[in-house]
Amino acid sequence: MSQEKDFLEKIEKHKGVIFKISKMYMDNFDDQNDLYQEIIYQAWKSYKDFKGNSDFSTWLYRTALNTAIVFLKSEKKRSFIQNQRIEHLPVNHEAYNEDDDRNMKIMYEAIHELSAIDKALIFFFLEDFSGKEIAVQLGITEVNARVKLNRAKSKLKDIIDKKKII
Repeated sequence: MSQEKDFLEKIEKHKGVIFKISKMYMDNFDDQNDLYQEIIYQAWKSYKDFKGNSDFSTWLYRTALNTAIVFLKSEKKRSFIQNQRIEHLPVNHEAYNEDDDRNMKIMYEAIHELSAIDKALIFFFLEDFSGKEIAVQLGITEVNARVKLNRAKSKLKDIIDKKKII
C-alpha cells in the first residue's frame, strides 16, 4: 500500500478527532475548515517521520493540538476570532432538539474563552482520556494533569453558568 493511501485511510478513520479540535479552537465555520485543512496538511508533512512507536491516533492528537495552538496564536487568525459568531454544520432535523442545540452553542462559546492548554485538557476529557493518558499527551505528571483538568473543568463550568444567566 502506498504511503499516501495508508495516510488517507488513517485520516478518514480519525477525522472526527480533527473535526472536534477544529471546532474547539476556532469559533466560526470558515476558520474551523481552515484549521481542519491545516491539521491534515501538517500531519501529511510529518507523516514520513511517524515511526509507529505510538498509536496513529496518539500521534494525530499531538499533531492536531500543536497545529491548533500555533494556528490560534497566529496574528492573522486572532483578528478573525474576535466578534465572530459560531456557525453550524447542517443538522439532522429529525433528531434536532432546540435545547440541546442551545446548550452546545453555550458549551462551544465557553470553550472558546479558555486558554489553549485548557481547551486541550477539556478535549481529552471529552474524549474519555484517563489522567495518565492526558499526562502522556501533554508531557506532564499524572497528578499535574489531573489538577490542571479539574481547574479547566471548573473554569468551563463558571463560564457556562454565567452564559446561562445572561
